[in-house]
Amino acid sequence: MYPTDTIWGIGCDATNEKAVEKIYKIKKREDSKSMLVLMENPALLERYVDDVPEIAWDLVEVATTPLTVIYPNAKNLAKNLVADDGSIGIRFTKEAFTTQLLQRFRKPLVSTSANISGEKSPAFFDEISEEIKSQVDYIVEFRQNDTTPANPSSIIKLGAGGRIDIIRK
Repeated sequence: MYPTDTIWGIGCDATNEKAVEKIYKIKKREDSKSMLVLMENPALLERYVDDVPEIAWDLVEVATTPLTVIYPNAKNLAKNLVADDGSIGIRFTKEAFTTQLLQRFRKPLVSTSANISGEKSPAFFDEISEEIKSQVDYIVEFRQNDTTPANPSSIIKLGAGGRIDIIRK
């Protein structure tokens, strides 16, 4: 469990199916509901998305707040992480801690809110349930006392022909 550029998240190696399965179990989440992937560098995008739509590069570049983009045709990620339609949500962090974490890990991370599926996302570390805390392998000590207001990312989905659907503002 770790702080992100938005809210506290539960994460794992986004290429490891068993690790992803554990996250679904901790969250009591249906595995048909995909989770997003966190990366630190847009240059990595083509490793995990086949045929990146041109508009994606502009969206990533101009985003001033955390933005998750759902891309079609995911590849090289755990199969149980990718949505049934082959898409995957990816957010590029600009926050120093998660950037360093990702650089050291050298793989994309699953990043999903640290809560049971369907329950309110915790705004701060102290709002994370003991049930969640007791099931994760490790909890990062950094920013546990931080009460700076944070919000989940905006989410947009890229479709065929340059179509953009706003999922969450």
